Amino acid sequence: MPITDAVIPVAGLGTRLLPATRSQPKEMLPVLDKPVVQYVVEELVSAGIERVLFVTGRRKRAIEDHFDADPELGSNPLFDRLQILYTRQARPAGLGDALRYGASFADGGPVVVALGDSIIRNPTITRRLIEAYDGDVVAAIGVETVGDEAVHRYGIVVGSARDDGAIEVERVLEKPSPDAVQSRLAVAARYVLGPPVFAALADTPPDHSGEVQVADAVNRVIEDGGRVLALPLSADERRHDIGTVQSYCQAFLEYALADPRIAPGLRAQLS
Repeated sequence: MPITDAVIPVAGLGTRLLPATRSQPKEMLPVLDKPVVQYVVEELVSAGIERVLFVTGRRKRAIEDHFDADPELGSNPLFDRLQILYTRQARPAGLGDALRYGASFADGGPVVVALGDSIIRNPTITRRLIEAYDGDVVAAIGVETVGDEAVHRYGIVVGSARDDGAIEVERVLEKPSPDAVQSRLAVAARYVLGPPVFAALADTPPDHSGEVQVADAVNRVIEDGGRVLALPLSADERRHDIGTVQSYCQAFLEYALADPRIAPGLRAQLS
């Protein structure tokens, strides 16, 4: 059965991008002529997603307005067949808590999870994660290789590589010290999560920071015998986490320099 439902968590406060995020969500910051979150939705639609649940929070109304039909400004025909729903996270309590709001969304089936502030150039990872999810797999996770200096900012996947490049996941460590783990495979903001993961999330307690971690739920599923796969981003894919001013500028520049409409003139000005 195809996976056609997705959850996009967008409840984060975006404090590292202040003051730009005082009046608009970080997911609505433009990269060229589209907001960040539109790139995410377009990726999902191209992978066959037909229904999206946004988990929103304070100051996120602009996201709802953006995807509304607008007779005067027109609409993106790509979204004409997409059903969009919204729910609101009561307070920021981690990604795991945000995903609890989507537990009943897919009516007992698997769902794609795509973080709304993370865009991927030339994306194929969502489609590949959907293909990797089958009767023997309860979760599939996108990963990318990061440097030592970035390990403490991500969930790090530990596992064994297969001949086809996929990784059989043994454990996910949430923001470990680089000295505590040899793996440099970081979770890359894209998942397919099955019902066992949502069941584990339901009673996963917050960690020391007060946040509910997806890694804790995934580890419980693995300990109970569930099989979890990780798929690396392809050589053509590049992920941008729009979380800081520097990462936002890097994404904007990369997309601009790859856009044939403006790249020649921009390169001339920069030379």
